[in-house]
Amino acid sequence: MRTVTLTDVFAHPIAQKYLKRSGLAHAITAAYHAYHLALRHGVNVDLATKAALLHDIGHYTWYKNGRWDYEQYRQNDIHAIKGAERAHKLLIRLGEHPQNAKEIALAILLHTDSYLPEGEWKRTPLQAIVKWADEADEEPGGRHHYRTISDDLAWKKIRQLDELVSRQHGKERLGDIV
Repeated sequence: MRTVTLTDVFAHPIAQKYLKRSGLAHAITAAYHAYHLALRHGVNVDLATKAALLHDIGHYTWYKNGRWDYEQYRQNDIHAIKGAERAHKLLIRLGEHPQNAKEIALAILLHTDSYLPEGEWKRTPLQAIVKWADEADEEPGGRHHYRTISDDLAWKKIRQLDELVSRQHGKERLGDIV
């Protein structure tokens, strides 16, 4: 049983604040990519969509002279660290199972290589899916963070994705019982 839905997460003021700061359209698109990737790779769609939705909530806005400074961001950003912490705290507050909250936070922590030392990192399947979902929606110069979506359309897309996740989650649970 899902104790915390995507709608629950999306409705929370903390999620609203940081999703809008980091790019709401990108977060929702990444969540849809994560759903399809999770289905394809046999990963828990509930965890994948939550992690992808929240993957950039740690972003800080890097500006120089009133303009977005992509290079400053690329050199100094640690948004995945801050985002993992924010997501974990938010999910625990909402009543997410602590192990699920930890898995989601770790997937957010490892969704990007931008702050990690050089070398290959072995990711879990969930962590890989969140990374791929983010990459599937990237645009040069970080422009994906600045695409817009209306609040009404954002809510509609979240509710639709939540319904897909609920149906799939029910199938997964049924498979565990049989």
